[in-house]
Amino acid sequence: MNSTDSPLPTPAELRRTALYSTLMQVPSGKVVTYGQLAELAGLGRAARWVGRTLGQLPEDTRLPWHRVLAAGGRISLPAGSLSGDEQRARLRSEGLSIFNNRVDIQRHGWRPIEHCG
Repeated sequence: MNSTDSPLPTPAELRRTALYSTLMQVPSGKVVTYGQLAELAGLGRAARWVGRTLGQLPEDTRLPWHRVLAAGGRISLPAGSLSGDEQRARLRSEGLSIFNNRVDIQRHGWRPIEHCG
């Protein structure tokens, strides 16, 4: 290998890249669950890993992390926490309503096949 060659990405880097590129596709006003995002990114049943990975994002990230919810549209970040309040505010600014700590996943869930073309 010469000095201009880049090292190959690690499996962990490839997983994060798949996750982040899929997350960037979720449009404003739509949400996905951790499990759905894992499946769409080709990561199988990695919902918990998705949650941990998104929880480690820097504060100034441009990724739309706030569009990712727990199963059934539940907001998993606690109300009253900085990140929980920020998530709720961002979702509301995109026109989503929150009732009983949930977003209506049937109405606002992202279905990529319906948003193609």
